[in-house]
Amino acid sequence: MIKPITVAAWLASMSVMAGCNAHEARSPMVAGAARDSALDVKDDPLTRPMELKRAEKWLAPLPPEKIFGGSYLIGFAGLSVALIDTGAGLVLIDGALPQAASEILDNVRSLGFDPKDIKFVLSTEPHYDHSGGLAALARDTGATVIASARGADGLRAGALLEDDPQFAYGGVWPRVTQIRVVEDGEVIQLGHTAITAHATPGHTMGSMSWSWRSCEVQVCKAIVFASSLNPVSAGDYRYSAPSSAPTVRGFTTSYKLMDELPCDILISAHPDNAGEGRYNDRLGACRTYVERSRGLLANRLEAERNSTAK
Repeated sequence: MIKPITVAAWLASMSVMAGCNAHEARSPMVAGAARDSALDVKDDPLTRPMELKRAEKWLAPLPPEKIFGGSYLIGFAGLSVALIDTGAGLVLIDGALPQAASEILDNVRSLGFDPKDIKFVLSTEPHYDHSGGLAALARDTGATVIASARGADGLRAGALLEDDPQFAYGGVWPRVTQIRVVEDGEVIQLGHTAITAHATPGHTMGSMSWSWRSCEVQVCKAIVFASSLNPVSAGDYRYSAPSSAPTVRGFTTSYKLMDELPCDILISAHPDNAGEGRYNDRLGACRTYVERSRGLLANRLEAERNSTAK
């Protein structure tokens, strides 16, 4: 069932969640706080760099790029961040790593937009490479983060959840406390744009993909920002274990959705998962994305079965 929400209705009912951790206590959630302060990025608890081997590759800079209509990419070579101009405010999708927040906002400005016009930041999954920057972006713009219920659990914790296949990797990031939870199929209406939330469990059980139509003159295209569908894990996690059955079923649900979803342009959380370039506008892009994941999961399950048989 599709349940639309409007900005007016949401703002009227919105309340700030209690229970800030030490990060939020030292960093009030007011627009422009980071830019107006004298703190260096390394001293700001919400943007303190995560020292990761892949960070440099993930955050290799790229210039902002218009995709179609009022839709843009403002992220990096290894992490996608999207911007949607709805005519009544801006919407971001994903926040990359904590240290990327200021560059994301600089990219918004370079397109001629004011970051204070960002109303919502949509989250694809509770992993630090996509949600690490959400707390700083919310603080510095006043925007509300939107996520699935299970995704919101991870964002509030600022840590991987126990049912996450990558749980053994560990790692923490700045917690997000001001979150609007949406259900599968719920529609976020802002200006002339309706953005639909699609539960796409598997990579994490709280993963959410987002779709909308973007238009130029009388031509409109369906754009999908897909959460990761990679069946990757840490440690001794086994997708073939009985305890992993909900995760495997989650992948199956996501495959069916993505196979049927209108999809003229595909953006994936990690660009290289969708093909060459920053996005894929070839015919059948979403189905190709699904087939890639199906193959990877099938190979993983077969490898686990073979390992057990030895």
